[in-house]
Amino acid sequence: MREYTNIYVDGAWIPSEGTDTIDVISASTEEVIGRIPSGTAADVDKAVAAARAAFDGWSTQPVEERQKYIQRLQEGLDARGAEIAETIAGEVGMPITWSQMIQAGLPSGNMATFAALLDDFEFEETIGNSLVVKEPVGVVGAITPWNYPLHQIICKLGGALAAGCTMVLKPSEVAPLNAFILAEIIDEIGLPAGVFNLVAGTGPEVGEAIAAHPDVDMVSFTGSTRAGKRVAEVAAGTVKRVALELGGKSANIVLDDADFADVIPKGVFACYLNSGQTCTAHTRMLVPRSRYEEAVEIAAGAANAMVVDDPFTEGMHLGPVISQSQWDRVQGYIETGIEEGARVVAGGPGKPEGLDTGYFVKPTVFADVDNSMTIAQEEIFGPVLSIIPFEDDDDAVRIANDSLYGLAGGVWSGDPDRAMAVARRMRTGAVDVNGGGFNIAAPFGGYKQSGYGRENGHYGIDEFLQTKSLQL
Repeated sequence: MREYTNIYVDGAWIPSEGTDTIDVISASTEEVIGRIPSGTAADVDKAVAAARAAFDGWSTQPVEERQKYIQRLQEGLDARGAEIAETIAGEVGMPITWSQMIQAGLPSGNMATFAALLDDFEFEETIGNSLVVKEPVGVVGAITPWNYPLHQIICKLGGALAAGCTMVLKPSEVAPLNAFILAEIIDEIGLPAGVFNLVAGTGPEVGEAIAAHPDVDMVSFTGSTRAGKRVAEVAAGTVKRVALELGGKSANIVLDDADFADVIPKGVFACYLNSGQTCTAHTRMLVPRSRYEEAVEIAAGAANAMVVDDPFTEGMHLGPVISQSQWDRVQGYIETGIEEGARVVAGGPGKPEGLDTGYFVKPTVFADVDNSMTIAQEEIFGPVLSIIPFEDDDDAVRIANDSLYGLAGGVWSGDPDRAMAVARRMRTGAVDVNGGGFNIAAPFGGYKQSGYGRENGHYGIDEFLQTKSLQL
């Protein structure tokens, strides 16, 4: 049980102006494992004032000094990596083996990357008689999700600190405990007071106050498209900059010359990682009609072979989804898929056998899916795969792009040139070509209703900078 009674503002742990608290529920046991303050708009006012007061000093620090703090923060994340992995395994339900690699490992790796990038990042250039300088945007309000909670915080915090910005963070109230560990690390390394501030609470209270605040210069939000639209709407009142990383319904195109026995199971896993609670999950598998039943059979076999188990059991299995409301949402989509005529070939409604406690979902595969169906158009955020037939490469691209979203995708082919040709035509922010791995130094972000702005690498620093030209 982790209980936090204070928020972190201006370099100190202080009581919230509110009196309410929020319970943090274990995804696997359904028990209370933590408690945090439910912050208020008055808390946001204090945090923003602290960030504003700290901005001039932090933004004018030599780059080498900012870099040292980022390096210390990375070292602190490493030192508490096991604790972070265990905490997130409890909050989110990602199995501990994966949590160690992803939920704890990626944030540390990202922070190290931001530090390294500052070795030669160009903050100014000369164009003719003009000196063009990149300056920090100011006070950043960060609103982050629960599925990869610390990773998404670090994507914003690392880039903002490197750029010279100060920050007010509202982590997800569903998985907030890792953010408090981060604040403890920040306090321990002596980051100047006010550079980082943590106000826990709900979106309607704390999130809206951050988005609306006149002294917040930029809001960086990761979450659902519905919530992102609201953030943009509220932020428009003060014409502040907004970066949005939203939902996805990514297509994984398997061309007819691919090795189905090898790539179809990999495609299933690309849908199911983190129990499908991944914005980039490849939830639509597009396969040639000529080999459709073969693909369905392989995918069903891969799904049926997936082990679902306690997240604190070592191994490469799946854990639960995060909450009762998320479990209900996923079950609703499975029922809708059946009602609309899709064929369940693996999984289906209900919980896996022997896992009655916890928010566990059967890894599910739907065949006979038309791209117009609800399960092919809406983000489910659970381990549910839809397999859709196509006629040829042009038809595959058409189906892949027939979506409100454009965050990620994949393409598999025995011919690398053919795979690249298809990948270039996909209207999405990232494409895995023949299983290319995630690159924390490459830009991450979406097209269409998957949002705008980019995180990671030098793009993730640029996001928090604005340009000024000095005519000489």
